[in-house]
Amino acid sequence: LLYRPGDNIGQVYFPCGPTLISYLVTSVDGREVETVLVGREGAVGGIVSSGHLPAYCMITVKFGGPVLRAPISAVQAAKEKSVSFKRLFSRYADCLLAQMFQATACNAIHSIEQRTAKWILAAMDRTGNHIVPLTHDELASLMGVGRSYVSRVIQTLKADNILETSRGCLTVRNEAELRARACQCNESVKAHFATVLAGVYPEPSDAT
Repeated sequence: LLYRPGDNIGQVYFPCGPTLISYLVTSVDGREVETVLVGREGAVGGIVSSGHLPAYCMITVKFGGPVLRAPISAVQAAKEKSVSFKRLFSRYADCLLAQMFQATACNAIHSIEQRTAKWILAAMDRTGNHIVPLTHDELASLMGVGRSYVSRVIQTLKADNILETSRGCLTVRNEAELRARACQCNESVKAHFATVLAGVYPEPSDAT
């Protein structure tokens, strides 16, 4: 757990390698819904704001790995000294906002199967590995639906030889077919990254 709602953000975290960090919003009845995954393409904490920085939602490490950390004061000082550095963070904030907009639209209009495939691809693209560290429960949390709905979709994808399942992770066996089952939301976000922040999004990997 990196931050709880209301915590003062004192550090900026830069995920590296397979590390995944997620933003979770908690409803009044205690349910947690994940809204954004951040991998090696991004950063967490103090992206735009300065001064007192209360966290709006819970921020947790979804899949452990190397992380670079810097005090928010050092990052702010670097922004003040370098226009290019400040612009880089502003452009990333634009990309992060685009992900949130896209997630809102996706939740409203796409099927559970499309969204399940999208989130698996989003995690795979960020880790650069066809072995995705997501459980049924975590996928259900990402989409804000019951675990049983996700489990049925996973079983269908498994029966069609698109996925394999093991404890704590999923293995993508047919990436092309998984992309065909997914909505285009993940690709739209990647395209926005390519336009606004070219070169920062992870390149496709052949890792298995």
